[in-house]
Amino acid sequence: MTSLATLPGFLIYFIVGIALLSGAMAVYLRVTPHAELALIRAGNEGAAIGFAGAMIGFALPIASAFAHSVNILDAAVWALVALVVQTLAFFAAVRLLGSGWRESMEKGGRAGSVLKAAVAIAVGMLNAACLST
Repeated sequence: MTSLATLPGFLIYFIVGIALLSGAMAVYLRVTPHAELALIRAGNEGAAIGFAGAMIGFALPIASAFAHSVNILDAAVWALVALVVQTLAFFAAVRLLGSGWRESMEKGGRAGSVLKAAVAIAVGMLNAACLST
C-alpha cells in the first residue's frame, strides 16, 4: 500500500506543527496583559474571540511555511519569523484600540476582541502569502 508511504513524514510535520502552534500560543498568552485562559474558562466570549483569532492567525503562516519550505528546519525558521510578525500585529491592534480595550474585554465586551481577531487573521493570511513567494 503505497498511499501510506508518506505517513512518517506527515506525522513528523504534524507533530512539529502542533509544537510550533502551541509555542506561538504560549508566547501570545505571555504578551497579552490579562489571564486570557482564565477569562475563557469563566465564559468570557471576548477573550475567546481574540484567542481564536490569534490561533488562526498563527496557524495560517505555519501551514504556509510547511507547504512551501524545502525541509522541516526551513519551515520552523519561517514559522518563527511569522510568530514575530503576528506578535507585532497584536501590539498594532492594541494600539489601534486604545487604552480601554482591556477593561472592556475583561467585562465581556466583544467589539475590541473581534477587531483583534480580524487583525490577527488578516495579518496571518498576508504572512502566509508572503511565505510562498
